[in-house]
Amino acid sequence: MAAPAGRGGRDGASAGQVVARHWNRRAADFDQGASHGLLNQAQEEAWRALIARIAGPAPLDVLDVGCGTGFLALLAAEAGHRASGVDMADAMLAQARAKAAARKLAVAFLRADAEAPPFAEHSFDLIVERHVIWTLPDPTRALRSWRTLLRPGGRVALIEGDWDMAPKDEYEAVHASLPLFGGMPGEHLVQLLRAWNFADVALQPLMDPALWTETPSHPRYVVIGQRPGEDESASA
Repeated sequence: MAAPAGRGGRDGASAGQVVARHWNRRAADFDQGASHGLLNQAQEEAWRALIARIAGPAPLDVLDVGCGTGFLALLAAEAGHRASGVDMADAMLAQARAKAAARKLAVAFLRADAEAPPFAEHSFDLIVERHVIWTLPDPTRALRSWRTLLRPGGRVALIEGDWDMAPKDEYEAVHASLPLFGGMPGEHLVQLLRAWNFADVALQPLMDPALWTETPSHPRYVVIGQRPGEDESASA
């Protein structure tokens, strides 16, 4: 779901284009997976509680990067936040827009590069992503961009895992161009956020079976970091 970058596929497509092609192909039934959609009431309640814990009660400007079918953006909007989402897969965005319309939610879904969303500096209070950073050819560029988009005191929340999966389908051709392919230990993302001057970086496990409809077989977690306030940000 990233922009064209890195070594690509055999047909000359960039790594980002191949990744977008993969998710476009999977869009029609994407939400049927327990790690992608909401399959029962217990799972829905668990994710609503997680978003409430991450975002807090005050209405925020929230950006869902690599939003896919709009999972996090729609949950944030339903919780009363002003939500937007970006993705490079048009078929995923079509699903997201249809769901927003059906729920009468004013969520802006844009086709854009998850590594460099086209918004002004200090546009958001919270940036969220789920299972995205491992798909990016340049995750450090993404973190730098996301930090710029946050207001001082704003936070980023990375919902990720350590799946240790073998490449298949389109990923066979491009996985070597994706530095975090297959996931990574949460401590690795903690260090990446600290390297980009995020403060108060915290790692929280997400192993509650209700979130995934079953006990996860691999580590799942959220890493949250804060852009420092004005004074600290200026000196970072």
